[in-house]
Amino acid sequence: MSVRAGPGAGGSGEDQVAASVVAAARHGDHEAFATIMRTYDRRLRAVAYHILRDGDLADDALQEVFLYAYRGLPAFKGDAALGTWLYRITYTTCAQALRRAARRPEPAEPDPATDGAACVADLSASVVDRDEVARALATLTAEQRLLVLLIDRDGHDYRFAARILDVPRGTVASRLNGARTRLREALGYDRPGEGR
Repeated sequence: MSVRAGPGAGGSGEDQVAASVVAAARHGDHEAFATIMRTYDRRLRAVAYHILRDGDLADDALQEVFLYAYRGLPAFKGDAALGTWLYRITYTTCAQALRRAARRPEPAEPDPATDGAACVADLSASVVDRDEVARALATLTAEQRLLVLLIDRDGHDYRFAARILDVPRGTVASRLNGARTRLREALGYDRPGEGR
């Protein structure tokens, strides 16, 4: 199975799966589907982890995502990019998991496999340790964490995030601004005399 490099749906330069692989997976080719999941696994796992803040819950959610994607791929028409479709499934599955749990778990230790908390673009140039960033991300809502991950860490554009959340681009900008403000506050950047 081939995977070709190319511009991602959100402009981040992520790898895209060749159309022939997607077509084969849509027709039940298990190896083709495995290629798709290997291509997107790390990014989807990071999104799930940062929304759910628990490695075990993220693993469970990813199992649901992969199952839903496998069952839904034959009906996938390509109206949206494959990555957009998979991110949306991941976000929806994680949001449902949070509703089912009806609780906000304590922040988990950063998961080295996802390497996500330390990658937030606005914070990467600062001397901030991973635990501090993880605690700051935990103050955000699931949607805000997703926006920070997609836009600030992964480099997707607002249009891509808007398709994932099914909201207008302006709403994405407003919510991301709120998320960034909360992150700065949680990290002490907005307190007089305490900014870094």
